[in-house]
Amino acid sequence: MEWGLLLIAVFFGFLISLICSFAYYKFAIKKESIGIIKNAKKVSEQLKQDKILQAKEKFLELKVEHEKVINNRQKKILEKESKIKEREKNVNKNFEKINRRESTLKKEKDEFEKKLGALNRKFKELDVLHSKQVNLLENISGMSKKQAKSQLVESLKAEAHTDAMAFIQTSIEEAKMTADLEAKKIIISSIQRVAAEESIENSVSVFNIESDDIKGRIIGREGRNIRTLEATTGVEIIVDDTPQAIILSCFDSVRREVARLALHKLVKDGRIHPARIEEVVEKTKQNIEQEIISIGKRTIIDLGIHKLHPKLIKMVGRMKYRSSYGQNLLQHSREVANLCAIMAAELGLNVKLAKRAGLLHDIGKVPDDEPELPHAILGMKWAEKFGESKEVCNAIGAHHDEIEMDNLISPIVQVCDALSGARPGARREAVEAYIKRLKELEEMAIAEKGVSNAYAIQAGRELRVIVSSDKVTDEESKKISYNISQRIQNEMTYPGQVKVTVIRETRSVNIAK
Repeated sequence: MEWGLLLIAVFFGFLISLICSFAYYKFAIKKESIGIIKNAKKVSEQLKQDKILQAKEKFLELKVEHEKVINNRQKKILEKESKIKEREKNVNKNFEKINRRESTLKKEKDEFEKKLGALNRKFKELDVLHSKQVNLLENISGMSKKQAKSQLVESLKAEAHTDAMAFIQTSIEEAKMTADLEAKKIIISSIQRVAAEESIENSVSVFNIESDDIKGRIIGREGRNIRTLEATTGVEIIVDDTPQAIILSCFDSVRREVARLALHKLVKDGRIHPARIEEVVEKTKQNIEQEIISIGKRTIIDLGIHKLHPKLIKMVGRMKYRSSYGQNLLQHSREVANLCAIMAAELGLNVKLAKRAGLLHDIGKVPDDEPELPHAILGMKWAEKFGESKEVCNAIGAHHDEIEMDNLISPIVQVCDALSGARPGARREAVEAYIKRLKELEEMAIAEKGVSNAYAIQAGRELRVIVSSDKVTDEESKKISYNISQRIQNEMTYPGQVKVTVIRETRSVNIAK
């Protein structure tokens, strides 16, 4: 019985302790939650204040910027208003000047009308006096007006004929004396007005680098980078012991320029590997093409040439990257165009047409296809293809006498082309080398059997060979022409092509005394 009571008492004590601990735990949790809520309210209030401050700062910044924009706009508006006021003042001044001029013109008109009336009155008086004098002369001379007039006309005819013959003779002599001088003056003034800088032609470009360490990166592992560059650009890249420099070698200046710009981009970017090289080279080629088109457009705008086909504009731009005997082709063509315009103006011809023909006369040197054709004939074909006029096409094709000239523009283009190439400093080819080439051509022709004389003409572009008619037949003359052309082709270096003409003729000459 006592043990049972004791167990009951223990159970109830344990139960009471559980209830008390649960109540205490609940009270502690409630107290902690109240503290957390208070802290959260404090933090949220702090965040709220911070956000409000940030919003106010941002608002002030935007307000300041907006005020700046408004002030700038107000300044621009004030400036424009001031300019408009100045223009209004100028317009008013011009109107005043015009009004003053109108008033003066009216006064002058009135004075002229008065003078004209007085002159008409005097003319009437003179007519009356003239008729009186004529009647008086008829009475004195005993001749009628018609008889006197016919006699006077006959005497004046004889005198005028004598004077006219003398005047014509003196005019012809003066023209002969002054024609050469005037022509020289025109040519000299034309050259002085359009003469450009001396010719420079290089097949090598130097690419400067900051340090020699970049050379190894350009070469790449086992030379892969430099091989990729050479393959994609078509330019020989020479990396030697020259400090801080790489040499780019190529006869095509367009390729050389592409290689130079691509190397510059690669070195500046720092990423040099085959894939990157191909990408940069392709982009550079596209940029160069756009640059060529812009050069062509600027050239025709500067010269005042309109309605030129886009293909021809591109060819004009590519002239910048072509040269002949060291003379830049674009500079040469611009010079010829200006010379043609000056001479056409002096002769009273179409200036715009002459300038157009002068610019396009060497267009056949630009295309890479059909190299066997002379550049004049090829240029004429291109001009015909893209809708140029007959005068321009004939001037292009005839400026080296490949075809016959049929208008006055063609000889002007031919003369101006010769002037541009012949002036001092225009071309880099030495005179000695030029003379040597002509002598070699003539000696090569004279070495053939049956050749009596040989003449190199057209600046070495044509070789005239005269054979003896008693030693050489017509069939043998054809063979001589072929042999000489083959020897020239195999043994000599020359620009363009050389035309070999063999002449065989028989002459019978007698003199009657």
